[in-house]
Amino acid sequence: MAGQNGYRGRQNRKPKGRPLDGWLIVDKPTGMGSTDVVTKLKRAFDAQKVGHGGTLDPLATGILPIAFGAATKAVPYVMDSTKVYRFTLKMGDERDSDDADGKTIATSDYRPTNEQIEAALPAFRGDIMQVPPIYSAIKVNGERAYDLAREGQEIQLQPRPARVDRFELVERVDDDTAVFHVQSGKGVYMRSLARDLARAAGTVGHIAALRRLRVGPFREEAAIPLDSLIPTGDTPPPSPALLLPVTTALDDIPALAVTEAEAARLSFGQELSLVEFMGRVPQAANPDGGLVRVLSGERLMGLCRLGEGLLRPERWLARG
Repeated sequence: MAGQNGYRGRQNRKPKGRPLDGWLIVDKPTGMGSTDVVTKLKRAFDAQKVGHGGTLDPLATGILPIAFGAATKAVPYVMDSTKVYRFTLKMGDERDSDDADGKTIATSDYRPTNEQIEAALPAFRGDIMQVPPIYSAIKVNGERAYDLAREGQEIQLQPRPARVDRFELVERVDDDTAVFHVQSGKGVYMRSLARDLARAAGTVGHIAALRRLRVGPFREEAAIPLDSLIPTGDTPPPSPALLLPVTTALDDIPALAVTEAEAARLSFGQELSLVEFMGRVPQAANPDGGLVRVLSGERLMGLCRLGEGLLRPERWLARG
């Protein structure tokens, strides 16, 4: 009886913190993991539920979308969205972590010319196969790869498909150093790109600096430095007014207008033929598995996926 009452007590216990909903676009400093940022902001806002929309390595800086409350439901769509990075490649020194935080495992005296680097870049654009860094969160036999690597175990990760839309040489700082701009899809490792490009150009290398400039609709100019959000003894807690609406995360997804009758059918889980939407499907939408935001008037109803000539409800957001 006591056990049952104890269980019932846990079930009825109110979650700690305030029920906040929305997005906060943070400029993450170097030297801190994404989970650490979430922990700090959960405490700073006294929020019930907080998550993030795409991991950044401790070395990296830049945009880290933070989801509060209902916004956490949109995290998978943010993680699938387009991302833009700028990274600095240090040539002649390969690290076990593929970034400046690791230990040197190979060196090379050779330094490719700009022309040789440019010639190697096309092989890393489009749909490619990529071997993730051994210091990554990928699971190997149920264990995180980075945990196994820290234990000194040999790890052989398999190549994975990745999509790189842009990969450009921006600046050759000196013989050892070059800066690149990358636009990519979900799950592309910048450390792997840097490592593999250096090898393809005839040398070795690692990422010395990495900054994320964009995640879906979230851009650098909207990011708030983390330090300004953490209260001290002299400053008040951050205001919930800083949070963007939950639906902001979906602004990058092409919009499809529907009638009230069509919205009602979709809300019941019905699949609709795309023939009914001739002339209305946005050109930016991928007809082979792409997402669209379904709007009735100016009201966001939900997300649907295109495929096989059908419009399929994926996540319905409207109530009533």
